[in-house]
Amino acid sequence: MTTLTAVKPPQRQISVAKTPRRWGTPVAYVVAVVVIIAMLAPVAFIIIGGFRTNSQITTDPSGLPSPWNVGNYLDVLTGGVFWQEVLNSIISATATTVGVVVLGLMASYVLARYRFRGRGAMYALFAAGLMFPMTVAITPLYIVIKNLGLMNSLPGVILPQIAFALPTTIIILVPFLRAIPDEIQEAAFIDGCSRIGFFWRMVVPLATPGVITVGILAFIAAWNSYLLPLFILNNSEVFTLPLGVQAFSSQYSVDTAKVLAFTSLSMIPALIFFSVFERRIVGGLTGAVKG
Repeated sequence: MTTLTAVKPPQRQISVAKTPRRWGTPVAYVVAVVVIIAMLAPVAFIIIGGFRTNSQITTDPSGLPSPWNVGNYLDVLTGGVFWQEVLNSIISATATTVGVVVLGLMASYVLARYRFRGRGAMYALFAAGLMFPMTVAITPLYIVIKNLGLMNSLPGVILPQIAFALPTTIIILVPFLRAIPDEIQEAAFIDGCSRIGFFWRMVVPLATPGVITVGILAFIAAWNSYLLPLFILNNSEVFTLPLGVQAFSSQYSVDTAKVLAFTSLSMIPALIFFSVFERRIVGGLTGAVKG
């Protein structure tokens, strides 16, 4: 008696075709490289120029230092003017950042989580603040600061910087706070959490990416601010770094190499700060768009 054995059909081997990686067109890469070079070339020229002498800059403006001279940087770093202006910039930028984050977070919480008459008009008013740069309001702002007796003082610079940074802060933070589910708020109230407790325990931690983003933007804007200190500050003891660069350039207009060294040292902190927190800024803005 013969036994029949079932013959299994041959299994087909499914081959997964690899999706070719798209590297883009060569033209796009060429354009990107040209844009990067155009952006970095002035910065590199300023930094390298600080290692040169005035005679080298006059003879060959685009050449490399030969030999490299660190004396210009040492003269700036060993002088008390540079560090005093660094301290003033740190105080101004830090105080502005704290004020922007605290006031912006509280105002954004009210606009995002509460329903009241005129909420839309108030939000539109803050949004309209983006259309009025400081250059437009510098003259009436100067009169207000003068009447308040805040001329030649860092508070006279800090308060307007906070005011002009609030519209951007609120526009970024409101979507973050509005995206918090109402169920979380209801559960917190059932557990006996007050409105202030819910704000500190739930809202602030959940809005941390947005808070970090607006804090970084406010710090960099305050650090690089030039027009407002130019109108408000006349005493060299309270100069910030951007204003100090202008004053240093006027004082040492003949010594080009030392001016380049001072300029490069003044912009390096902002470049490092922005490079370190670049992903935080992009992530926070992306979350605001999604919210």
